[in-house]
Amino acid sequence: MWPAPEVELKLEVPADSLYRLARSPLLRAARKKSPKPATLVSVYFDTDKLKLRHKGLSLRVRRIGRRHIQTIKQESGESAAVFTRDEWEHQIGGRQPDLDVAQDAALGPVFGKKVRRSLKPIFETRVRRTVYPIHSGDSEIELTIDKGKVEAGRQSSPLCEVELELKRGESAELFKLARMLAEEVPVQLAVKTKAERGYALIAGERPEPVKAASVALTPNCSRQSSFQAIARACLRQLVANQPATLGGDPEGLHQMRVALRRLRAAVSLFADMLIGPRTEEMKTQFKWITQELGPARELDVFIKRVARPVADGKPNGPGMAVLAKDIQRRRDEAFTRACAAVESTRFRDLVLDVAGWIEAGEWTRSTDDFVRLLREQPIVPAAADELRRRWKKILKAGAQLDELDPQRRHKMRIQAKKLRYASEFFGGAFPGKKAMRRRKDFVVGLEKLQDALGDLNDIAVHEGLSEQIVDAQDASGKQHEDRAKKAFAAGRLSGREEARIASVLKDAQLAYHAFAKAKPFWP
Repeated sequence: MWPAPEVELKLEVPADSLYRLARSPLLRAARKKSPKPATLVSVYFDTDKLKLRHKGLSLRVRRIGRRHIQTIKQESGESAAVFTRDEWEHQIGGRQPDLDVAQDAALGPVFGKKVRRSLKPIFETRVRRTVYPIHSGDSEIELTIDKGKVEAGRQSSPLCEVELELKRGESAELFKLARMLAEEVPVQLAVKTKAERGYALIAGERPEPVKAASVALTPNCSRQSSFQAIARACLRQLVANQPATLGGDPEGLHQMRVALRRLRAAVSLFADMLIGPRTEEMKTQFKWITQELGPARELDVFIKRVARPVADGKPNGPGMAVLAKDIQRRRDEAFTRACAAVESTRFRDLVLDVAGWIEAGEWTRSTDDFVRLLREQPIVPAAADELRRRWKKILKAGAQLDELDPQRRHKMRIQAKKLRYASEFFGGAFPGKKAMRRRKDFVVGLEKLQDALGDLNDIAVHEGLSEQIVDAQDASGKQHEDRAKKAFAAGRLSGREEARIASVLKDAQLAYHAFAKAKPFWP
């Protein structure tokens, strides 16, 4: 027996904004019905080897007055992606966990005798909690403000969250309320739970890049639930990489771009089901943030794959030092621009809007019979049709790969990337050892083809960057006095890239022929 999912939306809010939020017109009426603030102490348990964490679970015992409430939550997987988590909650007789009350087929394999004997407190949270009952339309929402800290031994980190939990009604009201809050204070979507914060604290983890997580689809999923699971995972990856990006990690920025590409690919895969003006607005916003992040990534790749190898080979060549300094300056400016976009109100609003669109957008409520049938259609035949159609396009384009111009090769690269993402998204819809083995070979072949086509595209991009750098003026508006030397150095870079075209094209042809032999993993 599975527990009912907890439908909630967590938001991070600056601590210095709480005073303004608590006295906003939005909460003024609810304050009269709100109970007094309470101090909650929650102790989290795990083994020395953190076996619960590795299983994607958290176990806590929370003291509320004289009562003790034990809660087990699923912290990872599709259900934890952003908005819903499975939860097992029971009142128990003391401070220590009582797993006998949580007998459940889903939990049995995790809490064996060895794990039970090894459980111990590993960190705790102490928060001052204020709860506001909110009525929005016909829905009842519990708005909770938590201010406190996470403690693990001598280590601690501050905690300031707003949680919206749907008690009754439509989930669309959660997002409507979140946007109203965003007009009062700079809230942003939070994808890290209190448990995850605690585990990061005891491990001494700094913000690190987060790669795409697998999506837990099953053959009996509908197209609607499949898209929502995929899109949640993409949005989670986008938001989870914000701290690493703002910390200056170029890989964090790259993973934000990957998340956006995957999300845009998902929209393309389910386009017939998502038709509507709101979807077009989302696509416009995706394009904006992609353009803001793009230049920094392009210059990072240019420095790593082109400028640095040439400079290392002949560092004192004419103009190389001037060119290298110019490229680095441009890269730093582009990264600053990307961080400004990620920290902007527009990006915070974009994330909230995308979250609402995924969970309760107009496409989920359309009464059009055709759209409704598309939403309810099983994922297996739909996924198979989509995979087959895109696979045939690549086979057709690749048969004439040596005749394609750079623009058409770029288009083929995008097609290969979307097919790879689709293969990763839909993997769970085609279970079985044979399908899994074939899918692995299929994806590996696609990755090699995509890499070779991407290398060809990078050559074209790098040539354009070289031209821009040479043609650009300095900050004073006059031509750079070392322009001739810089042009010579840029010519070396372009020449090196052009010399690679024949060999990279051969690699792409070999990758295509290998991929063409891969067998489809769908029926």
